[in-house]
Amino acid sequence: MYESFYGLTEKPFSIQPDPDFLFMSQRHAQAYSMLEYGMMSRAGFTVICGDIGCGKTTLVRRLLNKLGEEVRVGLVTNTHQDMGNLLEWIMLAYGLPFEGKSQVSQYDAFQQFLIAEYGMGHRVVLIIDEAQNLSVPALEYLRMLSNINADKDQLLQMILVGQPQLRDNLKRPELTQFAQRVAVDYFIPPLGTVEVADYIEHRLRVAGRDRKLFSPLAMAKIGKAAQGVPRNINTLCDMALVYGYAYEARVIDVHIIDEVLHDRSQFGVLGDHPPTKAGESLPGRE
Repeated sequence: MYESFYGLTEKPFSIQPDPDFLFMSQRHAQAYSMLEYGMMSRAGFTVICGDIGCGKTTLVRRLLNKLGEEVRVGLVTNTHQDMGNLLEWIMLAYGLPFEGKSQVSQYDAFQQFLIAEYGMGHRVVLIIDEAQNLSVPALEYLRMLSNINADKDQLLQMILVGQPQLRDNLKRPELTQFAQRVAVDYFIPPLGTVEVADYIEHRLRVAGRDRKLFSPLAMAKIGKAAQGVPRNINTLCDMALVYGYAYEARVIDVHIIDEVLHDRSQFGVLGDHPPTKAGESLPGRE
């Protein structure tokens, strides 16, 4: 819609995880280094936490893109409290048959799978996204799976990715033994004010635009409203470009951001921003 008007080759602010658009803030770079270190050191458990929309999944996707064929990856994304037999979901992630088998048979089949992969010089990595939804028994079951090893080598590496609740869960007394198995962990905070501006300009460059598009005040307003969360920033920037296109504005200024925030609060389904006071006009839009 607005891409050609603003000299863009694609939408720069999609909320879908895309490693090509990954912005490496200092904290994101450190989190990614932790993921890489966990892989290289064959850590039993690596835990990455952060608020909703902070870029955790995008970091994991970048890691996946860099792994070689010697790494067998299983990805479990649809976690919830009532998952039932967690091992069935894990076996499904690796394409292993599990139907019609008892839990003991499933465990034995999975253990044989790990041993066979190890014998071929492969590493097996299990990534669980939204891991904050796992129950205490499910986390304890993962700890039990981590006991499968060959001499000093860990046959199954696990990466847990989740919201701050995951960090809180792992501090519970009944999960002390699990927490002691976590070799690598990192929490990704929201972006700072300067990082928000760098983030916006980075995504615009990846989408094909080298010239400035958002004014400094507009980017500062977006960062404050979005509380530094990348997904929220994307949503506001995308709407700002729609509004800017409608006004044929060559620069997205703070007045356009004010209007976007006002309309979201007054007419949006979520109404997630304080509305403008009755009778108060928006700057530059009388």
